[in-house]
Amino acid sequence: MIVIDDDPMVRRALDSLFRSIGLATALYESATAFLASEPPKANSCIITDVRMPGVSGLDFQKTLTAQGVTTPVILITGHGDVPMSVRAMKAGAVDFLTKPFRDQDLIDAVNEALERDRRTRERASDVAGAEARYAQLTPRERQVMDLVVAGLMNKQTAAELGLSEITVKLHRSSLMRKMEVHTVADLVRLSQDLKSQAQV
Repeated sequence: MIVIDDDPMVRRALDSLFRSIGLATALYESATAFLASEPPKANSCIITDVRMPGVSGLDFQKTLTAQGVTTPVILITGHGDVPMSVRAMKAGAVDFLTKPFRDQDLIDAVNEALERDRRTRERASDVAGAEARYAQLTPRERQVMDLVVAGLMNKQTAAELGLSEITVKLHRSSLMRKMEVHTVADLVRLSQDLKSQAQV
């Protein structure tokens, strides 16, 4: 858990709350202090005040997105309004809580954020594994994969690449084994994940 708030009393209160439910915390007095540190490697979320000296919570949220940091953010404030909360949620905040809020409301938001972060990290790990497997394919296997994903049959792929159908079958069998998939549908999904990651 990452708590960013310029008020030491708020930091201590949130630290105590999260430790009471078994969550370790890292405390920062400003967004700048956090940005100067290493991004969290473990499943986590960020709770930050909207109004702070220097970088505000909303600007901090924008900076995280620009830097590719996917750790979920929960914004808290003592002076919230509807436009501010809408802006925060549109920017991807998990929740926007106005002080004073119930401890349970914050805990519920944290649980949702941690689950979101877990899924994001899991997906990133899956894509990284797929990229490593794709790197093992030969140039010809990649050509065959592209055509298989495009929906071509073995005979059509053979004609497209000037190969025999049996050679295409061998390449197809090899690339399916290397990519650790059993069906064309699985290969298509994996290919889409790889393309999505390449566009990030």
